[in-house]
Amino acid sequence: MKVGVIVPQGWTGEYDGWDTGKAWNRSVELAKRGEALGFESLWVFDHFHTVPRPTDEITFESMTMLAALAAHTERVRLGQIVICTAFRNPALTAKMISTLDAISGGRMELGIGAGWKRDEWLAYGYGFPETSERLATLREHLEVITRMLDGDKHQHATWSGERVSVENARNVPKPIQRPRVPIMIGGNGPNVTWRLAAKFADELNLDGMTPDEVKESLPVVRSRCEEIGRDPASLKISVHIWRERAGQPGRERADILGDYADAGVDRVQTLIWESAADDGALDAFAEDARASGADLATAEAVAG
Repeated sequence: MKVGVIVPQGWTGEYDGWDTGKAWNRSVELAKRGEALGFESLWVFDHFHTVPRPTDEITFESMTMLAALAAHTERVRLGQIVICTAFRNPALTAKMISTLDAISGGRMELGIGAGWKRDEWLAYGYGFPETSERLATLREHLEVITRMLDGDKHQHATWSGERVSVENARNVPKPIQRPRVPIMIGGNGPNVTWRLAAKFADELNLDGMTPDEVKESLPVVRSRCEEIGRDPASLKISVHIWRERAGQPGRERADILGDYADAGVDRVQTLIWESAADDGALDAFAEDARASGADLATAEAVAG
């Protein structure tokens, strides 16, 4: 099982009261440290307001943050966990991801979902449609994005739906990665989201599920693939581990990580909240991940 870390960006209050410059420098420092410790990937949230309530505190924007982190790192994979697709035109999203793939040398992943945080939707003028409408928008956006990312550099994307359309849309440069930047759909909805993952995604990201909940969910996820004739083994499974479910540092946390691996999870991602202020917190997590048997890069691989 691979392990990714979410880079602090202020969304969960880890930078409350911080100077902006100091907070940004700390995020860069932790991204570099995460790569040096052997973690497989770095992730950021895609939010505008703090959680659970909006406050006048730092929340760095995800696309621009990833562009900067790509320039500060060399090996780790990079992505959002996950973008709210309605915040951006889907063709623009594909263009931005393709550019990020170039900046990073082919290390980007597109984490994408329907979105949920009502206060920021309304504050930024997006309205807040019902869940069914947000999911329908996600479906149409995925139709556009996959057409923009797939194919060779001479292909032009054309597609029309009820909510979005593209006509002869060029996406040059294409991503460095072939056949495309991996797509990770995030969400726990078995009826719609998991069917979208089966159709469009390389990976399904389950949000906050425990190892036992993952075990209960996997037969349904596999059935969503089988419905459309897809090999279930071709859809990877990852879990965003919430802070309150990660366990205490040491044996407890290592055991929980091992439980996720035993449940059939391919990758986990989590925010080590304390790392914003504690220099040893990320190192301790790396130790627990290795103790669990997780796949972290060796010092030689990091250096090479």
